[in-house]
Amino acid sequence: MSAAMRSSGPRRSGRTSRTAPGSSQLSLGLEEQDAGGWIPDGARTAGVDEVGRGPLAGPVVAAAVILDPDRVPDGLRDSKKLSARRREALDVEIRGTALAWALGWASVEEIDTLNILQATFVAMRRAVEGLAMAPDLVLVDGKLVPPLGLPCRAIIQGDALIPAISAASIIAKVARDRHMRELDALHPGYGFAEHAGYPTAAHLESLRHMGVSPVHRRSFRPVRLLLEGGKD
Repeated sequence: MSAAMRSSGPRRSGRTSRTAPGSSQLSLGLEEQDAGGWIPDGARTAGVDEVGRGPLAGPVVAAAVILDPDRVPDGLRDSKKLSARRREALDVEIRGTALAWALGWASVEEIDTLNILQATFVAMRRAVEGLAMAPDLVLVDGKLVPPLGLPCRAIIQGDALIPAISAASIIAKVARDRHMRELDALHPGYGFAEHAGYPTAAHLESLRHMGVSPVHRRSFRPVRLLLEGGKD
């Protein structure tokens, strides 16, 4: 793996950190995004997205990607709209062609301690800090941006509009899905490989039948109610 294409969880890369004074943190509506004129010419732009805010179990995972403008993979789009096979293929291509990419993870313990939003921001920050080169601008999917110390913009439906965000959503989802399959082997019976920890009817039934595992988020209502002896 090259220095510019590394996967990092809580670890940080050896790059020199850079803080932009007066960093911009804005949210753009769809009508403001189409022209793309607000992205400076030649700016090294990182797309950031997360996977795993809604599940009852497992970590939240974020990815940051700086695409090579001359080698943008075909077919980038919101990871949820791609088949698993297509995501896997694009994951390999993105990692192989991007100028830089990194993953950031926030654990179940961090989610329960901080809350899911703040834990997501932690994962995003770790992903951006894990990049082997510092971006000039960070584009984040959604309405909110984490405190990064860099120029940063939130893009509503950015995973469908901005190729770098689409790429980030793909590698984050592939990484988390793979991790949930590993958790399924460690904690069989919950179906993590099938639903990735999301609150499906089958998952809720397995929780009621088997109880709460070490990788479930105790701060999430269905899990908390079970621990308190109530019913969801």
